[in-house]
Amino acid sequence: MSTVAELRGVTRGFRGGAGVRGLDLEVRSGEIHALVGLNGAGKTTLMRLMLGMLRPDAGEVRIAGRPIDDLAPADWAGVGQFVEHPFAYPDLDVAGNLRLAARLHGLGRAEASAAAERVLDELALRRYAGVRARRLSLGNRQRVGLGAALQHDPSLIVLDEPTNALDPAGVILLREAILRRAAAGAGILVSSHHLDEVARIADRITVMNDGRLIGTLPPGDAGLEHDFFDLVLQDDLVRGAA
Repeated sequence: MSTVAELRGVTRGFRGGAGVRGLDLEVRSGEIHALVGLNGAGKTTLMRLMLGMLRPDAGEVRIAGRPIDDLAPADWAGVGQFVEHPFAYPDLDVAGNLRLAARLHGLGRAEASAAAERVLDELALRRYAGVRARRLSLGNRQRVGLGAALQHDPSLIVLDEPTNALDPAGVILLREAILRRAAAGAGILVSSHHLDEVARIADRITVMNDGRLIGTLPPGDAGLEHDFFDLVLQDDLVRGAA
């Protein structure tokens, strides 16, 4: 497997002492890499650093083997991301939002329309195609944002808590969409606190706590939840934080 994204020694501090420290992480093609941790562990910060939304104080971020400061717009077009808020312009309908997102990722007009049509069916959004985004439920807005992140077949996909607002049907649709893209060769980094869902799809699971990566868990382990909390507890005890 080739490495599609990596962090090496990445540190970023914030006022008050929060931040992330010494992060070493890679995402490989054809792999679903899950990042798990309690709220405030630093998962979103790590993802924003990987996507260039934040710049590190130290260390390096690379995508497709190149420092992110050297990437051209065409390189970024091969990235799909869902971090913090769904992509959706409130006064555009669902189909229009998807077409616009595809165009922003470098697809031509016909390609963008075809991509939007596919994802309307893939994420069960067809019935909302002509509905303005501001009229959608939170869960359906999330589906639109996920469709925008996935529809252009990116080689790197970064998803931050993508199932948070989804109903069970939406979770299953997203799971299948992620698995299809990994099978097609995309490298996927997904954060979640739903350990049961992570266990179903992940090839690798990395645990984050207090801004650091503290270990890994074996995918498919029946005792995954117990092992996760034990790893976090032991890390807190070592740091004297418990």
